[in-house]
Amino acid sequence: MRVLPLSEVRATMIELVGGKAAGLGELIAAGERVPDGFCLTVEAWRAGEVPEPELLDAYRRLGGGRVAVRSSATAEDLPEASFAGQQETFLDVEGEQALVAAVERCWASLDSERARAYRANAGITGAEMAVVVQRMVDPVVAGVMFTANPITGCRTETVVDAAPGLGTAIVEGTVVPDHYVLGAGAPAVPAGCLTGGQLERLRAAGWRLQARFGTPQDVEWAFDADGTLWLLQSRPVTTLFPAPPGTGDTRLYLEFGHLQGMLRPATPMGVAILKLGAGLWLAAAGAKVDRRDPMPRLVPIGGRLYLDLTDFLRSRVTRAGLGASLETYGPRVQRAVERMLDDPRFAPRAGLPFRLGTAIRMTVRLGPAGLVGVARCLLRPDDARARAYRAVHRIRNLVRPPAGLTGSAERLRWIVEDSHRPLTSMTLQGLMWPLTTGLLVGLASAALLNGIASDEELGEVLGGMPYNVTTDMDLALWRVSVAARAHRELFLETPPEELSARFLAGDLPEIGLTGFLARYGMRAAAEIDVGMPRWAEDPAPLFAAIANYLRVTDPEQGPDRRFARAAAKADRMITTLTRRAGPVRGRVAGFLMRRSRKLTGLREIGKFAWLPMLRAAREQLLAIGADLATRGLLERADDVMFVDLAELGRIVHDGADLRAVIAERRAEYRRELRRHSVPGALLSDGTDLETVVEPLPAVDGVLTGMAGAAGRATGRARVIRDPAGARIEPGEILVAPTTDPGWTPLFLTAAALVTETGSPVAHGPTVAREYGIPAVICVRDATREIRTGQLITVDGAAGTVTLDES
Repeated sequence: MRVLPLSEVRATMIELVGGKAAGLGELIAAGERVPDGFCLTVEAWRAGEVPEPELLDAYRRLGGGRVAVRSSATAEDLPEASFAGQQETFLDVEGEQALVAAVERCWASLDSERARAYRANAGITGAEMAVVVQRMVDPVVAGVMFTANPITGCRTETVVDAAPGLGTAIVEGTVVPDHYVLGAGAPAVPAGCLTGGQLERLRAAGWRLQARFGTPQDVEWAFDADGTLWLLQSRPVTTLFPAPPGTGDTRLYLEFGHLQGMLRPATPMGVAILKLGAGLWLAAAGAKVDRRDPMPRLVPIGGRLYLDLTDFLRSRVTRAGLGASLETYGPRVQRAVERMLDDPRFAPRAGLPFRLGTAIRMTVRLGPAGLVGVARCLLRPDDARARAYRAVHRIRNLVRPPAGLTGSAERLRWIVEDSHRPLTSMTLQGLMWPLTTGLLVGLASAALLNGIASDEELGEVLGGMPYNVTTDMDLALWRVSVAARAHRELFLETPPEELSARFLAGDLPEIGLTGFLARYGMRAAAEIDVGMPRWAEDPAPLFAAIANYLRVTDPEQGPDRRFARAAAKADRMITTLTRRAGPVRGRVAGFLMRRSRKLTGLREIGKFAWLPMLRAAREQLLAIGADLATRGLLERADDVMFVDLAELGRIVHDGADLRAVIAERRAEYRRELRRHSVPGALLSDGTDLETVVEPLPAVDGVLTGMAGAAGRATGRARVIRDPAGARIEPGEILVAPTTDPGWTPLFLTAAALVTETGSPVAHGPTVAREYGIPAVICVRDATREIRTGQLITVDGAAGTVTLDES
């Protein structure tokens, strides 16, 4: 079937007719007014030559004359990729030979450089080409309509751009159109080239299309001289961040994952296991927990974790201090949330955003024990640190599954009931108070020296901080790379993926990596997600880091010596600040700073202690997945990561077939992996709050963020979006969307760090301070504004990145 009338085309035929024709066929089926036409299908394209008899016969039956000839690729107008402007459209084509030539040029555009690059960026490996031929409409005015605001993400606004004549001038950007933003319930105000009635007709059409297709639509339209509204195309708006779940109420969500250095989407099982563990600890601390959703305020949106802040924003008790508490989110998010304090939708109400009884029980259980625990840690910090390490060892032992564990049902019961058993200890087996004390003494010393020490000097005190498990891990990997020097060419010239396969097969020289993995193999990038493979499963990122380290030829630039220099600088700064603060304040500040050096490094140990639980749960989940795949209930073992615990129970116990759901979630997960930016603050109508806050004053050539680690460095940028297999030369500046412990091996050869998100207390800036490298965080669109190889200067104290445009 090489030619089909558009009236016979349906959405299910996309592999035959392409995305554009499928959309037009659905518009016709919905009763919308669409110019008459036909589709030259993919079967004609596969033949390699234009089937002129069939094409021209269809053209004659259409009545000949002027037509529009438009590409309709099978990878076009999709929910995840619009391909807007990537393939060709030809208007006012008249005559049979002109039509044949236009079809040939549409076909050729499938293999244009821009189309190939777009497909590669979208992760699309193959596409085929159909062609749509339609009668030309002579518009008086034409344009584009979005049924959700494409800039802010607001789902309750319709945006219309219009100009006299053909709408192609708008999509090509050759005219300045009249721009209309139609709010929900607000009457359309006539202006420019459209009347109020025309705007209302467009809005109504947009609502119909969105309801039919189930997602916001990007619509091309035209009004002719008779006032008839023609719809020329409707496709999904592909750039919108997924909307929060509907609640019937306006709510505000704060992105939570970047505090852990994680912007990639989490798997559904990753969210479920996170909530399982948090719920167990909250119950142990005295909170009432619903086992169906132990943390209802933690909401997955687009696979990212968001905290529902609404009740805190509306409470008269908590709203006043909310802005100050958000400093760690950076200035943009902080200003966006503060703006909502004046929004009538978040007007203050009486009451608390939590149960008073729960707060009292948790205070009674934690308060006295906390005072005693912190006091003990202050008096004997070395003993406290030893207790913390013993706690980690106990937790490792507690999460070992029984040797006789067999069968999916039994494994699932162990995951739910026993894999996170250490979290039923209110103090995490004694780990909490050393960790808490380390955080408190750091904050207390900074407060005591307020007005006496600069932020840069206080940051220097944190340099070379000992006893940090992440820093220890990175230095241990450096020692592995030192052992690898005897095989330098092998590790420099072999791809990391090949080295990983050879290592797992036992076909590599021993350089100490086996011992490293015995302690740190449970780690990975985005390691808080149980769905992520661990380094023990695939050590390829470690081999990439080892290759980076082998490029360090100056011993003084080795991370061990850099770390030692940062520690020596910190000791000198403590002495300087102690003297400057005077006899009394100086003595107290000196005591706190030196206690901080003994305890603050423990800030990473809490998460490190949690990783054995995640690893044990992951191993059992994959065993369940392998069993279910063997039984035909799953396609592959790691499909278990795309269901939650309740759904997995349905598969295990009832044989439920969720393979279609899993496939859909995998596709959505792959789409979200390609998203380069994530809203920091989001309203329930989809509005990205940062887009509606006035931007900070811009300075040419300077990107402004937030101070992460003091110091200045100038070097060539290396933009990296995924640490797996990443290469960074000594002295380059790492520019990344975010960082977590899985990224930190790259820090050892970097001169500085720049991230798009983050918090001063997150892993990336913390480790940067300890290595003595400057860091600037919360630099919006840094990975797009900065290019690899560009000379930049990072000022970690000022929170700026200066670009050398030469």
